[in-house]
Amino acid sequence: MAKKTLLNEKEIHIILHRLACQLIENHQDFSNTILIGLQPRGVFLAKRLVELLEKEYRIKNIILGKLDITFYRDDFRRREDPLIASKTDINFIVDNKNVVFIDDVLFSGRSIRAALTAIQDFGRPKNIELLVLIDRRFSRHLPIQPDYKGRQVDVIKNEQVQVVWKENDKKDMVCIINT
Repeated sequence: MAKKTLLNEKEIHIILHRLACQLIENHQDFSNTILIGLQPRGVFLAKRLVELLEKEYRIKNIILGKLDITFYRDDFRRREDPLIASKTDINFIVDNKNVVFIDDVLFSGRSIRAALTAIQDFGRPKNIELLVLIDRRFSRHLPIQPDYKGRQVDVIKNEQVQVVWKENDKKDMVCIINT
């Protein structure tokens, strides 16, 4: 299994600052904006962005939720191994709010389709945007595109994008793994 580093810790740090600045540009004080990290790995990215926005850019009162899409996936009952759900933590209504979904990798678009369905259980957003660290642009099964992306990458079918977060794996890194 060959492994190629796509982004190192320093590059991820730079990308996170750029994404934070793009969010500030479009949402200013975040008074009508909610950030939603998609479980499990989008939550790491969402927490990092909130930390940056609060500490470095002095944005206050950012609302962050965690959304589990396990039971909304179109392949939920098609897998041999049972899926293990994560926790949804959304204790607010999204009615008439700007919602930004945050995930680590945009691949087929199916997870985002599931998130679009799941968020309706919490109200009707005014607007929904998508922020991803990695956009695998030639892998889409659905017409879904990110509004904010850290890096766009072209990979072939037998390659997998792996995002490693120091909160989980002791370092930050994005790799392409040839399976």
